[in-house]
Amino acid sequence: MTNVMTKARAMRALLESGKIIISPGIFDGYSARLAEKKGFKTASVSGAALANSRFSQPDIGIMSLIENANACYHIARSVSIPVTADADTGYGNAVTVYHTVQYFEQAGVVGINIEDQVSPKRCGHMRGKELIGAREAAKKIEAAVRAKRDPDFIINARTDAIAVEGMESAIRRAKLYLAAGADMVFPDAIGSEEQIKRFIGEVQAPVSVNMGFGIRSRPTTPLLSPKRLQELGVARVAYSRMLAAAAISNMGKALDLLRDSMETGTMHDRPDLIAGIEEMTDLMGYKFIDELEASCLLEDTLQHKYGNAERSFVIQSQK
Repeated sequence: MTNVMTKARAMRALLESGKIIISPGIFDGYSARLAEKKGFKTASVSGAALANSRFSQPDIGIMSLIENANACYHIARSVSIPVTADADTGYGNAVTVYHTVQYFEQAGVVGINIEDQVSPKRCGHMRGKELIGAREAAKKIEAAVRAKRDPDFIINARTDAIAVEGMESAIRRAKLYLAAGADMVFPDAIGSEEQIKRFIGEVQAPVSVNMGFGIRSRPTTPLLSPKRLQELGVARVAYSRMLAAAAISNMGKALDLLRDSMETGTMHDRPDLIAGIEEMTDLMGYKFIDELEASCLLEDTLQHKYGNAERSFVIQSQK
């Protein structure tokens, strides 16, 4: 990232490019760095995955503003690509939303989702959602726009109205939020390709959708490819659950193999399932620490640490 273009400006340029933005849902340092390493130009912190992984709790509004913003700070600073965050309901009324935006902007993210659910909220793909009034929700968007210091910071207004009040209400709400200054609108749990097409046609503004697992279908949203979403006019697609679900699946498989080894004595060597130490340390920047040591520490200190061995504290596999 150059000094000329901030991360927020880079994200704004992606949004203005006319090409669909593909945004993997991240939730920790591993997932953030992997998204960048695999060539994705942006990523989005999944509030659900963050609450689940960090606090071992359901996505029901237990995670606080400060906990969320602090976690996002460490994630955003670990990568050079722009990262957006999930600010849930904004943690209160319009006054609270004003401060919420500033905390997330200071955390180094380039935009946030703000939803129109009653607090405590719940995952948009679960039953039992409730909405605040459309005018109150629009006031929260106005406060968010007023609060941001960087004009490129993106306010993505999410509505959960499709599942609660129907498509007509979701479209009306989206238009109201756009009039209040939202940069993008996000109809969560949109139910079909036809609904996506209609929503985009009606609101005539950048629309973000959530494809959830991305490579696995779910009952609440159709599984559509990025290419098809681009054809429909979607501005941004988030894969909020994909990486967390992939991690859970592979961790479960690894633990099953460990249980089998305990019970049968079989040794499992599965490089197809488990990353090697070189992959992990390369991903997390250990090589840079070696370079810092070489340039910053005294020769006597390096000699004491390593002797005649290779001056790298990661022991590489023999090839």
